[in-house]
This record gives sequence, C-alpha cells and structure tokens, in this order.
Amino acid sequence: MTKRIKMKPGTRLSEQPENIGMNRWHPDIPAITHVKPGEDIILETLDFLDCQIANNDDPSDVRDIDLTRAHPLTGPIYIDGAEPGDLLVVDILDIGTITPYGFSGIFAKENGGGFLAEYFPNAAKAIWDFHGIYTSSRHIPGVRFAGLTHPGLIGTMPSIDMVHEWNRREAPLAAEGKAKPPYEPTAYVGALKGAERDRVAKEACRTVPPREHGGNTDIKNISIGTRIYFPVFTKGAGFAMGDLHFSQGDGEIAFCGAIEMDGYTHLGFDLIKGGMAKYKLKQPIFVPGPTDPKFEKWLMFEGICVEDGKQYYLDATVAYRRACMNAIEYLQNFGYTGEQAYMLLTAAPVEGRIGGIVDIPNCACTVAIPTGIFDQDILPRK
Repeated sequence: MTKRIKMKPGTRLSEQPENIGMNRWHPDIPAITHVKPGEDIILETLDFLDCQIANNDDPSDVRDIDLTRAHPLTGPIYIDGAEPGDLLVVDILDIGTITPYGFSGIFAKENGGGFLAEYFPNAAKAIWDFHGIYTSSRHIPGVRFAGLTHPGLIGTMPSIDMVHEWNRREAPLAAEGKAKPPYEPTAYVGALKGAERDRVAKEACRTVPPREHGGNTDIKNISIGTRIYFPVFTKGAGFAMGDLHFSQGDGEIAFCGAIEMDGYTHLGFDLIKGGMAKYKLKQPIFVPGPTDPKFEKWLMFEGICVEDGKQYYLDATVAYRRACMNAIEYLQNFGYTGEQAYMLLTAAPVEGRIGGIVDIPNCACTVAIPTGIFDQDILPRK
C-alpha cells in the first residue's frame, strides 16, 4: 500500500497535526519519512500562501498578505541510499485537487508586486472553481479551460555550503529589495525546537527563487507523467515539494499568478549513482509528460525591447513584458478589464517564447493565448 503524507486543508503549516513540513531550505531540517528507490509515495501539500486566501470577492487578503510565510512544503523526504553526486529520479505519477477551488491574484505593488506592477499596482483576486480537469472563475467570466496541473516548487535539499553561498551571493540584491534574505520569525523548519530551531531559522534560505537544486521554478510543463533528474547535494537527498498549480501561463507573470491550490502528488523515486559527474549535470533536467491540454488555435502577441520610448539592448524581460501588455490591451476590446486580462494571462496555459535574441538591438518575445478558452470569438474582424 502506497504511503500517504496527509495535510489538514485550510490549516496553516505551523498548525498541522505533525511536523511534516517546512518553508525554508536548510540541510539540518529533519526528514519526515524515508523512501527506498523503486518505492512511491503520495504527498499532500498546502497552497503557496499557507491558507491566507479566502473564497470570497474581497481582495484585501491578497493586498495584506504575509509573503514571509511562503511556501509551505511537504518534506524533507529521505531517499535511502542517496549520496551527494547522485541523481535523484522523480516520476510525477499523478496530481490531484483536495479542495474544489483555487485562487490567483495580483499582489499590490507595495507588497510583492509582480511582472507588471508598474501598470497594475493594486491588489485583485480571482477564485477558480474546479470541474474535473476544467476550471472557470466568477471573477473572469466567459472563460473555461483544462488545466495543466503541476508543482510550482519541487527540489532537493542544498548542502550547508550551498546555503551559505546562496545567502552570500543574494545579499547585495536583498539590500536593494531585489531578493529575499533569511527571516527567522516566520521560518518553519519542521520538528526542530529551541536553540537549534532558532539557529537554522536564522540562516535557512527563503523558497522564493529557483536555484541549482530546482526549487520554485514554476515550469508549467512539469506535469503528470514528467520524469525529473535532480542533483543530490546531501545524504538522503532531502526531497521536498509544494506550491501546486491547477494551471499557469508561462512566466507566472502576476507572481500570485498560477491557480494556486491544496492538492496531492503521487511520486515515484529512483537513483542514478554518481549521475552528476557522469552526465555533467549541475541543475535538474526533465522529460515532460504527455498530458498537455490540446488547443487547435492560438492568438500570438509579439513584444520587442522598446518601452516608453526607451530602447533596450536584447532585453528579453522587456520584450516579454511588452508582449504581455499588448495582449492585455487587446483583450480589453472584448469586455475584460486590464486586471481581468492580466490574471487570465497568468492563470491560463498560455505559451511564452523568445522569438529572437540575436537581432541587435531588439529581442523579440511572444505570448500565445489559446482562443478556445473563450466563449466568444476574439479574432479581429471587419
């Protein structure tokens, strides 16, 4: 019988019945269970904001969110036999919902912001109801689509040297407000107590960015059927995951941008001994699964790296931002507010691409929206 690690939905990580989770990265966080290579396990996880968002029409909970509580992860899982230098092979066998709804939103500019915070500075929220593999929202009417369900955050535990290195290299950015440094008051580090808890909490890395071990990659194609090869940096690998998404557009541009949910993930594990050196891998690689939603037609918007009259040089960030803004402005022709269009781009399975990054001075990026998600024709007509 497959082991299942259960969470209590609607209850924050620190109030779960057992010490079965964490919201920081540090190798001294105790493992919650062991798994042998060849075995599988089902992990239940909380939404990435630790049960702070309510199913209502009031966006004040998004506006006032405590982001230092992100992300509640289930783990670490100790993989028997895993040693530094190995590759941990993780198969995503299934993903499912626990509660019948999820949420997406726009963080206020002064509290988290997002990719388009300069254009959309105020908080907004969309609740998405789940109907099997489909979802729709009362806050963005006229849209229905199948989700590409995936974990936003999944990875192995860093070594203590990596923890110190991450903090060192991110510290200058943190001083400018461009990274998140360790923050002890809301750190949850599993079963650790007292002075040991305080020590780890003060140096443990925040979960916001992706790093060499995987982490918060927000790659929508890491879905059901995907196989991931993770570098192992500590004995036992220290696998952990959370931040499940019912659906997400490439880039998760609103930051609170996927359809966030409580859920479960059925996982299988194996090891490739010495795989990091054998394959010269320093970061994870993955083989996407076969479960992408099928859409026949797409409407693609281009952006170049020119913004507000300023020319940038081969800047893919600016070009993708312009592609997104071009799509948002276009969708307002069909009854959507800018905020609704923004939340739709970040929640629906839109495709983002770099078209060209060599044609100086302009990089070209695109964002493509599947037209079949709308209950109206959104193509230009005479």
